[in-house]
Amino acid sequence: MTPAIFSMSGAALTADERAFFADADPAGYILFKRNCADPDQLRALTDSLRELHGRERLFICIDQEGGRVARLRAPQWTDYPSGEAFDRLYQTAPASAIEAARSNAEAMGRELAAMGITVDCHPPLDVRQPGAHDVIGDRALGSDPMQVAALGRAILDGLARAGVAGCVKHMPGHGRTTTDTHKEMPTVTAAEEELETDLAPFRALSDTPIGMTGHLLFTTWDKENPATLSPFIINEIIRKRIGFDGLLLTDDIDMEALSGTIAERAERALQAGCDLVLNCWAKMDDMVAIANVAPAMRERTLERLDRAMDACLFDAESVDRSELLAKRDALLALTEATA
Repeated sequence: MTPAIFSMSGAALTADERAFFADADPAGYILFKRNCADPDQLRALTDSLRELHGRERLFICIDQEGGRVARLRAPQWTDYPSGEAFDRLYQTAPASAIEAARSNAEAMGRELAAMGITVDCHPPLDVRQPGAHDVIGDRALGSDPMQVAALGRAILDGLARAGVAGCVKHMPGHGRTTTDTHKEMPTVTAAEEELETDLAPFRALSDTPIGMTGHLLFTTWDKENPATLSPFIINEIIRKRIGFDGLLLTDDIDMEALSGTIAERAERALQAGCDLVLNCWAKMDDMVAIANVAPAMRERTLERLDRAMDACLFDAESVDRSELLAKRDALLALTEATA
């Protein structure tokens, strides 16, 4: 099995993709808007991936946070609020905000599960910082680390109730970024004591089965390598200080924050200690290059992948999503009532 997450170019597998994926046997797949036309088509696509590999518990993920980060949108699917909505409610009614976040995530998870999606790259546990770039912005669950952890736990619990595994991101923290990592690499110069704020939500939720790195340079820890490519940050900060022993994905390896060829980036990330390389653009040459340089999946990674898939046990119980959404909306309305 290739330690990578790949994507597809369109709404159905091409002949070349089918042949390559069958041969490379990647750990899983990520979906984007280009792959999602309508519910029937999307379910057929995920079913075809399972059939191709003969694995019912296949890692198929998507970025579905709500707000501006959502690959599935109305009218074919439901629109969901961003993290900021739950942050605002938490300021006046913490328990209500937690329940609203949980109900929202369960409704979202049940919609994803119906499409055959097993993993949601959600929630972001990045602590919002004043003056930072808005690439995180309203996606954040707050500026207090324990609030972020509490709402993050509620989201993970809601997804789990629907049989979908969450993926916390972006370790060791993206809240201080001064630039968009899609375009360039941010440099974070915060001192050790300040960075404890960034680590706290990840430490509180360190038992989460899946996590994702961020492409940021933390000069306090490693002056040369961004987190995704840093053996010190992955092993000493993420694995030891945070205590995360789950499946660790890179953020998209194609982002311009990183330098070198896609194959070189992938090789360095795996050597640094990431379990899986995430490649999002469905460029066949890049996927082939990653498969050619990637070693066979490590036994520890296989164990972590199995553990992550254990969280994707589909719940056959019939739950009315409209009731979950109505409950969420009634709780979010408390923000206006107390304004």
